Amino acid sequence: MFRFAAPLRLALDSALPPRCPACGAIVASDHSLCGECWSSLRFLGPPWCAACHAPFDQDRGEDALCARCMEQPPRHDGVRAAVAYGEVARGLAVRLKHGGRTGIAVLVARLMQRHADVPDALLVPVPLHRWRIWGRGFNQAALIARAIGRMQRLEVAVDALRRVKRTPMLGGLGRDARAKALRGAIRVNPAAQIKGRTILLVDDVHTSGATADACTRALKRAGAKRVIVLAWARVLHSGDD
Repeated sequence: MFRFAAPLRLALDSALPPRCPACGAIVASDHSLCGECWSSLRFLGPPWCAACHAPFDQDRGEDALCARCMEQPPRHDGVRAAVAYGEVARGLAVRLKHGGRTGIAVLVARLMQRHADVPDALLVPVPLHRWRIWGRGFNQAALIARAIGRMQRLEVAVDALRRVKRTPMLGGLGRDARAKALRGAIRVNPAAQIKGRTILLVDDVHTSGATADACTRALKRAGAKRVIVLAWARVLHSGDD
């Protein structure tokens, strides 16, 4: 039976070749981007702000802060995003979240895992309200967290955080309105082992930081040592780079 498996796989690959999840072009393997989409991504990393990890255009020193953090330091311990938010990054996030393309979680996790090299960290996904999970069928942050956990051999606690209050879509809201909408919405599961841990808070897109702040507040109140936001894409604001 197994001697027929390889020819069958070859026939299927010829009939249904893997395609770039961003544009649909044929690619060499599953969970990969075509050269054009890959080259359009802006990968993020140092040099960056010591507090929030917003990218700098040049090295300003190990302890340098961006203007936003000098004015208002974040609650979290940095945002480690794989890429800057742009057309391709947005398209992948939308297809994963709203298009049911769950395989994209593996692709973005592969590109995020370089920022997850934190020994003994606990991966915790940003939670969705149960009604949203029922409508969508899954939590995209949990899919990404599980994939990174397998790749980096890190512990994953998918139920460590709970969204106990249904919140409106935050896309059209300002920073203050987002914070108000999230007030009291995020709680730590009493059964979660949080105290003294370094948490990698996993999300798909980091926008204003309101959701990350709400999650960080709950985690640190529960005794988390550090909370590092681990995101697929980060919206860069004026002055971030």
